[in-house]
Amino acid sequence: MACVVARQDLRAPVVFALWTLGVAACYFAAGRLGLLRELVVEGAVVTPIWPPTGVALAALLILGLRSSLGIALGALFVVMSITTPQPQSLVVIAGNTAAPVCGYLLLRRRRFRTDLARLRDGLTLVFLGAFAAMLISSTTGAVLLLAEGKLPADSFWTVWLAWWVGDAMGVLIVTPLLLLLHRIHTPVRWSRWKEAAVLTVVTAGLVPLATQTSASLLFIVYPLLIWAALRFQLAGSMVCALFASVMATIAATDRTGPFADLTRTEVMINLLAFNGAAALTALLLSSMISEQQSLRRSVERACQELVEVLEHLTAGEGASNRAPPEEEGRRRGEDV
Repeated sequence: MACVVARQDLRAPVVFALWTLGVAACYFAAGRLGLLRELVVEGAVVTPIWPPTGVALAALLILGLRSSLGIALGALFVVMSITTPQPQSLVVIAGNTAAPVCGYLLLRRRRFRTDLARLRDGLTLVFLGAFAAMLISSTTGAVLLLAEGKLPADSFWTVWLAWWVGDAMGVLIVTPLLLLLHRIHTPVRWSRWKEAAVLTVVTAGLVPLATQTSASLLFIVYPLLIWAALRFQLAGSMVCALFASVMATIAATDRTGPFADLTRTEVMINLLAFNGAAALTALLLSSMISEQQSLRRSVERACQELVEVLEHLTAGEGASNRAPPEEEGRRRGEDV
């Protein structure tokens, strides 16, 4: 028994170290993906979608606070890949770590469910996990740029807004997808695979057309999001929203399509508005539909149980109204 306990004590630090390195690696990989597309806003470089915030919050929701060390290490690796770390880099790392941790604590306080099967869970993720918590990282980063003299005072709020929206978009798009992947169990049943294939083909054709043509056709993405949410809930709508946001970000950073003749500020505003609207539509609509379907299944189960109870009562009354065999024989003798 002592040997088993000793092995478990030795195994716990190893497992913790592996989880920490895994979270750090995922955070770093997401950061490098986010840095592939950048926008220059008032002389500061920002990312329209910052995936590491979504990775960090998902890791906290799945693994708990023990993943916070991995988040900090991942943020350090991202900083090291961009520039030589300075003492002030610790401020950015602390802000990028504190933001998802505060988001996790806020979500847990509101009894957030990771299946996102209720509308309140979708709203909680939007307003607490994304909008409220990401104020920490955006404010920390913008204030540091201002203190270092790299950002003019009159450009503070523009850069702060772009930073905040990029971090919030990472939560709105990446976190639901990672939570969904965590809940998938094999084998996966594709009951509507034909419709899914049609939706994939239509989305792959219309989204690049909407984001690359000079005409204002971005609105045609929303029927696709609604279709995906109605038929495939979170799995379909969030994948569709991610694809649309990525294609719009590529068009915005390349200054093509509907973003070709806009100023840098107009590009940022239009891109952030489109990405935010797409993510909110996909997340909230799919949560609402999942909640309604869950409610319908609950009502159907209650009705089925009520029918079984009534059948049982009816069978019991029929048995009680039937006379015993000897009583029935005695009555027949009297009749004769």
